Order: sequence, then structure tokens, then C-alpha cells
Amino acid sequence: MLQDKEMVSDYLAGINASLTGYANMISQANNSELRQTLINMRNQDESRQRIIYKYALEKGYYTPAAPASQEVVQQVKAQLSSPQ
Repeated sequence: MLQDKEMVSDYLAGINASLTGYANMISQANNSELRQTLINMRNQDESRQRIIYKYALEKGYYTPAAPASQEVVQQVKAQLSSPQ
């Protein structure tokens, strides 16, 4: 039988995969009504993902990476904002 930690991990993995799928479908949707429906579904999954993430964090099932230094943040911002 699955333990709580395994179920939370599996659920998070599934939601994260669906979020990636939504991004692909949204970018390719030509019908505006379909596109909006997919965006709404993605938003609902993002909310669920955040709730489960907070639960996993509180239970000690997940340890996030250490925060990036301000220098690293600035480097990434510069890379993303400079024309390629």
C-alpha cells in the first residue's frame, strides 16, 4: 500500500506533467474558446499543484533548493532580457 509521501509525490508529478501538456496545447490552439478552456484548466491545476506543494513542504516530504543569490538572479534576468 502506498504511503502518504509516495501518493503526494505521484500526484505532484502527474500535475506537473499535465501543466507541461497544457502549455503545449495552449500554444497550438487555434480556436479561442478551446484555448480559454485550456487556460482555465491549467490555472486550476496550478492552484492544486500549489496546495499539494505546500502540504508536502509542511510534512517534510519536499525540500526546495536553496534560494538563488541576488547575483545569480541578476545574471538570469540579464540573459533572458538580452536579445539573442
